[in-house]
Amino acid sequence: MSQIEFSPYWWEAAPPPEPTHEPVADTCDVAIVGAGYTGLSAARILAAKGLHVQVFDKQRAGEGASSRNGGILSGNLRLSLGAAIRQFGFEQAVALYRESIMAREYLAMTITDNGIDCDFQRSGRFTGALNLEDFEAMKREVDLLGEHGGIAAQAIEKPDLPGETGSTAYSGGMLRPDIGLFHPAKFHRGLLKLAQDAGAVIHGETAVTGIARGGEGFAVSTARGAVTARHVVMATNGYTDASDTWLRRRLVPVTSRIVVTEEISDNLMNHLLPKRRAMGENRHLYRYFRPTPDGKRILLGSREPPLSRDPAAAAEHVRRGMVEIFPELSDVAITHSWNGYVAFSREELPHIFERDGIHYACSYCGSGTVWAHWLGTKVAMRILGKSEGHSALDRGAPRAIPLYNGRPWFLPAAMAWFGVKDRQKERKPR
Repeated sequence: MSQIEFSPYWWEAAPPPEPTHEPVADTCDVAIVGAGYTGLSAARILAAKGLHVQVFDKQRAGEGASSRNGGILSGNLRLSLGAAIRQFGFEQAVALYRESIMAREYLAMTITDNGIDCDFQRSGRFTGALNLEDFEAMKREVDLLGEHGGIAAQAIEKPDLPGETGSTAYSGGMLRPDIGLFHPAKFHRGLLKLAQDAGAVIHGETAVTGIARGGEGFAVSTARGAVTARHVVMATNGYTDASDTWLRRRLVPVTSRIVVTEEISDNLMNHLLPKRRAMGENRHLYRYFRPTPDGKRILLGSREPPLSRDPAAAAEHVRRGMVEIFPELSDVAITHSWNGYVAFSREELPHIFERDGIHYACSYCGSGTVWAHWLGTKVAMRILGKSEGHSALDRGAPRAIPLYNGRPWFLPAAMAWFGVKDRQKERKPR
């Protein structure tokens, strides 16, 4: 492999801001832990209502998943609508899916109404089926989404695949026109400015080391001083550390690795991604890909091998997956590769809840570009006592995982099992 830059491609246009080290006020109305999409979405609304808001992050603001993701605006739920109906019942499942529509539309409104320059486009997303059986299931899902979910999905038959992708790996697929793309680091930069303009104070490189009940509020210990706050918001998701051992037992951080190709020709891009859409596959070990905003490179992400310690080897693993999809890229160099954490719970659903007076939003299951912004907003509305804080995702706290304290010792075996199931999918008739 040629020389690779092991930092996010997105940082070339919008690097995480260097902290200003503004003094930490010893009291505030709201202390928010985490300066990603969740924390900033809550902060800008609360500060705009006149509350004194301080946001703390142990890294630079946005240095975690908010500027490391693939920039696909899915707002996915891990369960299909059909599976959600079987698990939760018709009414609750439909409420969850309709909330995902509202979440995507609210994100689009935030971007357009505030003039955030983040290369936003309603590209649609194509998801490839690995075999005929999976494609038949997709067609049933398309019918359910149209009839009950309010989503105008389309089934793409195999003869029509060249209009969506030059890959020959699929037996058909599903097109979701409601899913889009953006530049995640540019969006974070815009959201940060909105929060700061509203009056929120952002403390980068200022870790929160503990939170305790005290009087009518909370005593928040940070690396740069103690704070007394009336309200606390935990917005750390896949970057939750030992400062909240209770939450850590409920979230599994899974490492996702992304690679970006060197620039390729217009002819090759027109063949591989003719509609310049977001793309994905119906694997258990999900792979997703998209063009970069300038349309000159392909970005592909997948789960990183759980025992990997060598970034170059992990990048090569993901590159090989890309070549499985697009053999035409076998001689195309990778210029960037990086990783980041997504967080899963046992329920495999996003969660918003309150525990002992602390507000939580977490467990985005790889779809935080939409859910983090949405649930951060919902948390703010709850603190303000607004009815808009209601969410179908308020199903209580995630369940603790037995024999788990934050170190996911079981991931290698789980990912090996999912890999076996994916290979079984590939062997079925296409």
